[in-house]
Amino acid sequence: METSKAVLWIIIGVLLVAVIYTVFFKISATGNSVNSNGQIDTSGWTENEIMNYEMHGTIPARLQGQVATTGGTGMVGGC
Repeated sequence: METSKAVLWIIIGVLLVAVIYTVFFKISATGNSVNSNGQIDTSGWTENEIMNYEMHGTIPARLQGQVATTGGTGMVGGC
């Protein structure tokens, strides 16, 4: 019984660290484009990028320094 509890707490700890890392990584990826009001500066974005950000919360890959994935749209939940 003690072993299963230890494994459960290890899994919870790993998930917590992963969530914290993801949150901080996403915040640091938008570092320069956040204005003094705490809102993301979308002045150089296309209309499609702005719509995707407003509807799905996705930040364009070119601003994150990442290459777009080839498999899928990157949208969570899908329509």
